[in-house]
Amino acid sequence: MNRPEPARTDAPEPANAGAPAGAPAEEKRRRPRLASAPTPYLRLLTVTQFAFNTGFYAVLPYLATHLGSGLGMAGWLVGLVLGLRTFSQQGLFVVGGALTDRYGPRPVVLAGCALRITGFGWLAFAGSTATVIAAVLLIGFAAALFSPAVESEAAREAVRHERDTGAPRAHVLALFSAAGQAGAFIGPLLGSLLLLLGGGFRAACLAGAVVFVGVLAGHARLMPRADPVRKRERERERDWNRERGADRAQTPGTVTRAAQRGRSSWRVVFTNRPFLLLCLAYSGYLVSYNQLYLSLPVEVERATGSGAALGWLFALSSLLVVVAQVPLTRFSAHRIAPRTALVTGLAVVAAGFAAVPLTPAGPGGLLPGAVLVVLLTLGQMLLVPAARGLVPDLVEDRQLGLATGALSSVSGIAVLAGSAATGALLDAPAPVRWAVLAAVPLAGAALAFTLPVGRGGKEQRTRAVAG
Repeated sequence: MNRPEPARTDAPEPANAGAPAGAPAEEKRRRPRLASAPTPYLRLLTVTQFAFNTGFYAVLPYLATHLGSGLGMAGWLVGLVLGLRTFSQQGLFVVGGALTDRYGPRPVVLAGCALRITGFGWLAFAGSTATVIAAVLLIGFAAALFSPAVESEAAREAVRHERDTGAPRAHVLALFSAAGQAGAFIGPLLGSLLLLLGGGFRAACLAGAVVFVGVLAGHARLMPRADPVRKRERERERDWNRERGADRAQTPGTVTRAAQRGRSSWRVVFTNRPFLLLCLAYSGYLVSYNQLYLSLPVEVERATGSGAALGWLFALSSLLVVVAQVPLTRFSAHRIAPRTALVTGLAVVAAGFAAVPLTPAGPGGLLPGAVLVVLLTLGQMLLVPAARGLVPDLVEDRQLGLATGALSSVSGIAVLAGSAATGALLDAPAPVRWAVLAAVPLAGAALAFTLPVGRGGKEQRTRAVAG
């Protein structure tokens, strides 16, 4: 038996090594919890993610109906507009990430908020195809600026928090993901309420703009003005120059390290083999997740004769993340490495697709779709914090913004291609369709298995003991 023996005074107490000998036991137990509490900046970033998704999803679920029924656009044109919105967001994440590395997160976040406010306001009053497309592109590009800056800052702060307190970075990233899903759940309810009150789509757009006015004001006041990463880089540059006598006059042909870094950052990131493998593995997840909008509606229509129940399945997904994300990540972060969580999450997603043709129809015919949603969401909760937590291990700190944006952009391109390919399977026999869809995340899991283990949980503690 290896039970703890509180009465022994020679037992190691790493978490309270600096505590006085007579410190109360209650105080000793409380200190690690206080030390691992999120910093004010982490809380700001988490609240930001919640507000961002609240404002965004107050509008997005109702955009297609507005374009078709409200403005009378043809179906193909509605699809084009929605596709342009996705491309202007996910496809341009790499631009937002590069700008974050170049100028720091504060100006990029503030610019993204200002563009999102302008885009929502424009969309509220847009009546022609050209103005709608312009407004939608502006809304998407705003997210391409805003999201990589916030996500890279969250990853950077999670690593710093882990280094300072020993709390696994996955805890912070799980809170970040859960806050975003809470916004994704509340946003449509806000939009629905405005529609029920007779405000219409215009009121939903203006409400979304008001949310981003609040986000802009909060960040203008609370977001740090100095970028600590760029400050450290300037200090290292100055020290490097001083060591090599760079304070003396240099020849005209001399090229500084800063200029070399500026030209090579993109090449370094996109020739980083482990990072590219992570992008491909993560793409397998995003292609699978996109089936909630492509294959799941077809399954619900087939099972029930209408798509009315689709909203309940989306609500189920959001509620699962809100309720279970943090405890699930707390459990996994202490027991498995980030790579293991990524591989396991992709395998669970694959199981969700494989289960659809094997699950009895059940109540209302929705049981196969509900099983898919539950397993896909559980896999998402495991793999998304793990994938984001691996990025700082695979790239240098000064390239974190570019890499965070590239992760989404590469995955967005894969989704664009994958959607066309999987869309062609909608008329195939169900066992064939779901087997092919299950193979996509399985291929991602195989790629993820070749990645470095990553820092965190069990492996981190093992190294600490060994050292």
